[in-house]
Amino acid sequence: MSTPLSPEELDALARRRANAKLGWYVHALAFVLVNALIFAMSRYAFGTRPWSVYPLLGWGLGLVLHGVSVFLLGTGSGLRERMVQREREALQRRQDRP
Repeated sequence: MSTPLSPEELDALARRRANAKLGWYVHALAFVLVNALIFAMSRYAFGTRPWSVYPLLGWGLGLVLHGVSVFLLGTGSGLRERMVQREREALQRRQDRP
């Protein structure tokens, strides 16, 4: 399989993953706060049409994609590591052919 990581490499990977997750949590908090303000403006300040749903949907899609990149495809995730391992093995087989 793959070689074990040194303690320094483990620490660096753990820090990168924790920073990526923290970044997503900050993004989610900003999403909630800003969209609550936009909803309030839509509802009480600028007429009664529910226009606030459009920025909510657009930004929500961005938040979901950010979450997928952090939690499913991010460095050290099981899916990404398996894909990298498969590619490494395929390249090694191609290189070993005469």
